[in-house]
Amino acid sequence: MFTTVRSAAVNFVPWKWHKDWNADRLEMFFVEAAKHGAQLAVAPEGILEGYLVHEAFAWPQLREQMLGVAEPVNGPYMKRFAKLAKQLKCNLVFGFAELGGRTVYNTAAFIDARGQLRGTYRKMSNAIKDKYTWPFNGVGKTIRAFDTPLGRAGMLICSDRWYPQIPRTLVLDGAQFLCILTYGSLSKKQNRTVLARARENGVPIVQANVGRNLIVSKGEIVAIDNARDTVTLADIDIPARPSDAGRMAEQRRFLAAYPVKRARTSMYSSTAASKIRQTIGHDGRPPKPPRPNLRVRDHRG
Repeated sequence: MFTTVRSAAVNFVPWKWHKDWNADRLEMFFVEAAKHGAQLAVAPEGILEGYLVHEAFAWPQLREQMLGVAEPVNGPYMKRFAKLAKQLKCNLVFGFAELGGRTVYNTAAFIDARGQLRGTYRKMSNAIKDKYTWPFNGVGKTIRAFDTPLGRAGMLICSDRWYPQIPRTLVLDGAQFLCILTYGSLSKKQNRTVLARARENGVPIVQANVGRNLIVSKGEIVAIDNARDTVTLADIDIPARPSDAGRMAEQRRFLAAYPVKRARTSMYSSTAASKIRQTIGHDGRPPKPPRPNLRVRDHRG
């Protein structure tokens, strides 16, 4: 009824706008995870370029530059990590700014251990409630699971985890495990929410967040690390595939229930932009983070 998979959640502080630097660190962390037997390694959202949505909102002059750091799903960095996945014989999941025409999407990618891109997912919700038609922050319109060598998978990004309909739609589409990529809340509330999503749907979850890795299997937290620059390892038990009936109905319910929240502009005023500029500083281009002091924590019993 279950297949046991060695999994890893990895995180480090990215250097915003510097893809080469981030890609080198991401490779280092993926190599470390594979060295410790990981068959699946998950990294945070926007890890390749540093998750730039807040900076692009607060500093309008940076929005056009997002088109320069974003890349399509067959771009050079995607090819680089496809080659790495094949070398490591490990399934790799990570977030990046996807260039789709003239729109940038917050996207998650799943590359299998043979170096094949198995699926992508565009973030469906925007926690900052900005205008979803802005080209630097497009919003996804499709919730689908996809087949992988480990079973059928689903992915969510950051604030998607607050909406039960999204993971439910993925599981109704046959997802046997979920990956959550985030660069956001470190609260106990989000821990409880991820645990609830796993219990509601009867599937394991591997979440990678900058500052907190969380792995849930059989409805219980099997690993949690409240630290940056960390590779967190634990086994997950992936259940047999369920029926996929009802996926489209659940997706339609989500899209119908949240159209205003996905498009409203009132919550992100010039005052909010000013606060972001004060908080982030550095004109939206922060200095390079210190070199990661990589830690490996193995939670296997």
